[in-house]
Amino acid sequence: MAIQGIESAVQQLQQAARAAGAVSEQPQSGGGFAGMLSAALDKISDTQNQARVQSEAFATGNSALGLNDVMVDLQKTSISLQTGVQVRNKMVAAYQDIMNMSV
Repeated sequence: MAIQGIESAVQQLQQAARAAGAVSEQPQSGGGFAGMLSAALDKISDTQNQARVQSEAFATGNSALGLNDVMVDLQKTSISLQTGVQVRNKMVAAYQDIMNMSV
């Protein structure tokens, strides 16, 4: 299941990469920057999916977790998404600075 915030961030990063011609459509599985970025976005998505599943299980009464555990996981998810958005914003700003440099 895709998360809209993550999908939007991934699309913007892919557009910037295509414009720069630095990264192909498929993320590299190696130790390159694109691979690390893809892994970080996948981790954010996994964290959100796990928190969603835990909150649904708690709401239906199928979980042994307490409310405090579910709320902590939801806050971790929120913080990781906010961090990802801020990293994306910094990357876009750096890309724009580089593109505005005179040669």
